[in-house]
Amino acid sequence: MAQALGEDLVQSPELQDDSSSLGSDSELSGPGPYRQADRYGFIGGSSAERGPGHAPADLIRQREMKWVEMTSHWEKTMSRRYKKVKMQCRKGIPSALRARCWPLLCGAHVCQKNNPGTYQELAEAPGDPQWMETIGRDLHRQFPLHEMFVSPQGHGQQGLLQVLKAYTLYRPEQGYCQAQGPVAAVLLMHLPPEEAFWCLVQICEVYLPGYYGPHMEAVRLDAEVFMALLRRLLPHVHKHLQQVGVGPLLYLPEWFLCLFARSLPFPTVLRVWDAFLSEGAKVLFRVGLTLVRLALGTAEQRRACPGLLETLGALRAISPTQLQEEVFMSQVHSVVLSERDLQREIKAQLAQLPDSAPGPPPRPQARLAGAQAIFEAQQLAGVQRGAKPEVPRIVVQPPEEPRPPRRKPQTRGKTFHGLLTRARGPPLEGPPRPQRSSTSFLDTRF
Repeated sequence: MAQALGEDLVQSPELQDDSSSLGSDSELSGPGPYRQADRYGFIGGSSAERGPGHAPADLIRQREMKWVEMTSHWEKTMSRRYKKVKMQCRKGIPSALRARCWPLLCGAHVCQKNNPGTYQELAEAPGDPQWMETIGRDLHRQFPLHEMFVSPQGHGQQGLLQVLKAYTLYRPEQGYCQAQGPVAAVLLMHLPPEEAFWCLVQICEVYLPGYYGPHMEAVRLDAEVFMALLRRLLPHVHKHLQQVGVGPLLYLPEWFLCLFARSLPFPTVLRVWDAFLSEGAKVLFRVGLTLVRLALGTAEQRRACPGLLETLGALRAISPTQLQEEVFMSQVHSVVLSERDLQREIKAQLAQLPDSAPGPPPRPQARLAGAQAIFEAQQLAGVQRGAKPEVPRIVVQPPEEPRPPRRKPQTRGKTFHGLLTRARGPPLEGPPRPQRSSTSFLDTRF
């Protein structure tokens, strides 16, 4: 099944567009004539200049300063102000800070800290010849129009080879999945190879466990969950897909396995990844539901797709203007799907899976819901290992007891000598105290 799903990830040539920053697959080994790269590194891309839909420079600078403040005090931010992190992820992480924020969000910095030297050993070790041959055939297909991956001997393809080989050695029971190529390539565009490797480990084992194994059992479960959500949120689209025979496994694996890296404009891909690393797998369901609604949401769109091929073509040919990051992400976040709703549907679909399904049963309980759940799990694991928790303690000082106000003595028309005499009370027995010589001061009247 993994091989069949992997073959479906290759798009047809007529659906590819060299003039945009789409992460589509291609058999090209590089561009023809030299063209200028856009701000994301795609040669001849359409994002070289900022259009009217992009945020102004001062707003981007303000967001950068917020992210610098949050990442400088990450433990405090995650333990006390995670809602601000999620809000900033929905607005988008500035490109200059993704190399700093993505490892923190997915907890890769903790994995790297707990496993020093592991990646270097894996990168220098010889790989399995079976996986190395398969990985070598897929290297030139990952973003061939990006300046990092143009040359077979460039640092992009060589780094991608090392990261994918290291994962096959790190998890030999899972091996290599073709969909890991685009995911690792996007990580390498922003991170050094070692950090990209640990981020890939977190995505494969914490965010989407069971996606990239030989049986892909979690993909089959999430396909049924997606259809159940589609039946509840978009009943007319669900009915149309059933009538034309379009099952979720015909289009959903390309979206979910590659994290939409080859299905959306690249600026939108980065925004989806920001939200995905922050909130978890529910973002993938929201994005998928939004794409289906944009492609088949109206009666006219469904009438224009009477068969299977037309429907699949509509799902892959959504207008680029509808996929611009600001407009598209606002629709994604407006989808009414909470983590509780997703877990309830997963539990319902898990109970309906046949016992005779091939491969091991899915383990949705192993999937953590985003950065906050991963942070809490790592803190708990550190406590169990005997390490001190990194969650800061908040010390609150008790308020001081209010003192009664001092009353000003009434001295008008009186002498200090009289006040002192009345305040002392009756004289005490004992030797007489020496009297001051300046008696005129005590007799002074005001």
